[in-house]
Amino acid sequence: MAEVRRATGIGSIAILLWATAALLTSMSSAMPPLQLVAVTFGLAFLTGSSVAVLRGRSVIGTLRQPLPVWLVGVGGLFGYHACLFLAFHLAPSAAVEVNLINYLWPLCIVLFSALLPGERLKAAHVAGALCGLAGTALIVSGRGGGLHLDAGTLGGNLPAYGAALAAALIWGAYSVLSRRFGSVPTEAVSGFCLVTALLGLTGHLLFEDATVWPQEALGWLVLLALGIGPDGLAFFVWDHGMKRGDIRALGVLSYAVPPASTLLLILFGQASGGWAVWAACALIAGGALMASWDMIRAK
Repeated sequence: MAEVRRATGIGSIAILLWATAALLTSMSSAMPPLQLVAVTFGLAFLTGSSVAVLRGRSVIGTLRQPLPVWLVGVGGLFGYHACLFLAFHLAPSAAVEVNLINYLWPLCIVLFSALLPGERLKAAHVAGALCGLAGTALIVSGRGGGLHLDAGTLGGNLPAYGAALAAALIWGAYSVLSRRFGSVPTEAVSGFCLVTALLGLTGHLLFEDATVWPQEALGWLVLLALGIGPDGLAFFVWDHGMKRGDIRALGVLSYAVPPASTLLLILFGQASGGWAVWAACALIAGGALMASWDMIRAK
């Protein structure tokens, strides 16, 4: 039991790091999304490999994993971040809305874990899902009136919202599926990061017209912080927590991320607040809390 608590504590470090992810990603939104994937995951690979070497672990040996492990690992990391970076890139002026839709993933973890063998979907799960969807609807409907659609375009911010929702679904599925590969060492995440970086680089060279680099020292510091922190170390401690800790407890702790990350966006001038923002935040976090109420009561 002490080992489970320790693993849960280690996993919760990722939640603290992810509270800064929306701010750092928003500040890097001028960079094409696939280029951002390539750079941040290159940094994540270097970070994870350095930690493994310092701990005396073999980086190369842990890469010998079955194909399903690679598909889940790379698919989760690349799919989630490609969608998330795309969402911020498409709608930099709607960073707070994109952020909140993305943070439906704690609710997705609870719902998906209820579908694992031996579990079942309960009324509280459905009610929580509806509450989260109500928060999302409030975001998409705009802060008090009408969709954020620009005349003459294919949907204004709607594609960004769709990308953020896809990111939430992918990360929820990845987190739960990680539980099925509990015997895979966390150091293998370095390999997933390396392949994700190579996929991002390939996609950038093939599909993105321009390569954009920060023009000031602050931009480089933001990029470095993103690659080492929320897009680096966070994956390794989260993987450890998902495999050896209390998966639903981590899902509950994740509910603190939407208000914390939204507050950081507003404080640093990357987004504006308003009643609709905080109401949506409360609905999304409250929906996830409601979906986990049976687990919290049992604890």
